[in-house]
Amino acid sequence: MQTITIQPVSVQDAAALLAIYRPYVETTPISFELAAPTVEEFAQRIRHTTARFPYLKAVRDGEILGYTYVSPFRTRAAYNWSVETSIYVKQGEHAHGIGRMLYTALEAVLQRQHIYNLYAGIAYPNPESEQFHEHMGYQRVAHFKDCGYKLGAWRDMIFMERRLPRPIAPEPIVDISTLDLPAILAEAAEGDHYEA
Repeated sequence: MQTITIQPVSVQDAAALLAIYRPYVETTPISFELAAPTVEEFAQRIRHTTARFPYLKAVRDGEILGYTYVSPFRTRAAYNWSVETSIYVKQGEHAHGIGRMLYTALEAVLQRQHIYNLYAGIAYPNPESEQFHEHMGYQRVAHFKDCGYKLGAWRDMIFMERRLPRPIAPEPIVDISTLDLPAILAEAAEGDHYEA
């Protein structure tokens, strides 16, 4: 049995992550991008995200099987405690617990940053993603009809929400550079172990 571990992403992972992402862009409506970014563009996205937020990968025997990250939900300051989640698992590796491991680790880091509201934008219909998010504690809160056009058809989008424990008034956001990510990920993995 080979253990899957959750690790922080670096810019050196850009090509491997893009290889996972590209089929979602080119052959499905799951991503609303119409063309896959270049490796350089993808690396820049990683730099931009990791300056503020967690960007995590699932690794088995040196191979990246999936990744997750967050981005700001909206840009106005009152939204600082809310983020939009994204997750992609390598095709052929679904239903093995990888998504659960990634989201569990992601939430552990976000809680340390004092982020309380998680929103997942999901192309609709996508029953596998909707069921996965429901299993992870998300609830549907919005449905936008015909908001994107891809692969010859208008596409709907739903938003699902997960609310993490919060105080009455929010605590200041913690800078990700001050966190011990390996320790947080190791702690999150203790209760969420998977081998493949």
